[in-house]
Amino acid sequence: MTAAAARAPLTFPRMESNSNRPIIGTSQALRTAWDAVQLVAPTDSAVLIQGETGTGKELVARAIHENSRRKHGPYLKLNCAAIPAGLLESELFGHERGAFTGALTQTTGRFQLANQGTLFLDEIGDLPLELQPKLLRVLQEQEFERLGSARTIHVDVRIVTATNLDLAKLVREKRFRADLYYRLNVFPITMPALRDRTGDIPELVHHFTQIFARRMNKTIDVIPDHVMDLLRSYDWPGNVRELQNFIERAVILTSGSVLRPPLEELRAFAKVDERGNTRTLAEAEREHIVDVLRQSGGVVGGREGAAARLGLARTTLLYRMRKLGIGSEQPAFAVA
Repeated sequence: MTAAAARAPLTFPRMESNSNRPIIGTSQALRTAWDAVQLVAPTDSAVLIQGETGTGKELVARAIHENSRRKHGPYLKLNCAAIPAGLLESELFGHERGAFTGALTQTTGRFQLANQGTLFLDEIGDLPLELQPKLLRVLQEQEFERLGSARTIHVDVRIVTATNLDLAKLVREKRFRADLYYRLNVFPITMPALRDRTGDIPELVHHFTQIFARRMNKTIDVIPDHVMDLLRSYDWPGNVRELQNFIERAVILTSGSVLRPPLEELRAFAKVDERGNTRTLAEAEREHIVDVLRQSGGVVGGREGAAARLGLARTTLLYRMRKLGIGSEQPAFAVA
C-alpha cells in the first residue's frame, strides 16, 4: 500500500441521515484515533477498541468495516454483556433443533451470518470464560460447530471488539484468557474521553443542537457564551453520549431561539464553581454520581437506575463507584 493510499480520506458511517460526520471534533486525541482507523481499516487484522462508555467505540467499529474490502459484506454486532451467558453461545455459533430445551428450530449464529464481512463484539470483557476457547478457535481456524451438531462450519469473518474494561488486568486476575487477549489485541485503538478533548465540545454542542432542533421543528441559533463555558467546564463522565442526552433535554426545554439548558444540573459539578474555586475532576465526578444515586433511590442498574441516568454501562458505574470510594459512607445501593 502506498503512503498516498494509506492517507486517503475515510468514509465515516452516518449517525444522522443528513450528516456524514458522526464523530465530531478536530482535537489531536481524536485525530490520533482516526489515523489509527485509517491505517488498520484496509487490513483484515483484529482490532480492539478501548475507551470509556459513550466515547464512540461502535462508530469506530463501523468505520473500520465501511473502509475495508469487506464493506459490501455483512456487518453484525453483538453486545456480550446484554445477553445471558446461557444464550450467548447460541447467539454466536447457532444451534440445531433439539440442542437444548426450547430449541425448536435450527438457528444460524452471528459468525455464520457475518461470513465475508465483519463481526463487532462489544463489551468483550464480559464474555464468559467457558466461551473464550471457542472464540479463540474461530479466530485461529475460522471454523466452529453449532450447538448440538458435529458438522464443522468454515467462515471468513473479521473480528472487531470493544471494551471499557482493562483486559490486561482481567488477564492478570485470571478472568480473561491471555491467549485470547493477544489474539484480539493485534491492533488496539483508544478512544479519548470527552474531558481529554474539551476543545471539541463547542462543535459537538452546535451539532447536537441542530439535530434535535430539526427533529422538534424548532429554530435555535444562539448558544450563550456562559452556557458554553459551563458545558466545557463540566467533566462529562458519560462522555459524548451524556452530552448528547443533555442537549436533547435542553432543546426540549427551549421555547425560543436561544438554547436554555438546565444549567442547575451542571453548576454544582463543574470544575470551577461560581465562586471561582477550582475543583478536581474526581471531586466533581464523585459529587455528581452520589447526587444521581440519590435521585434514583440508590438503584444502580435498570431503566430508571443511576447508570441509565448517567449514560453509563452498569459495570462502568460500579467501577467508578469503587474507584471514588462511593458506598462505604453512603446508604446501601441496589445493583439492580
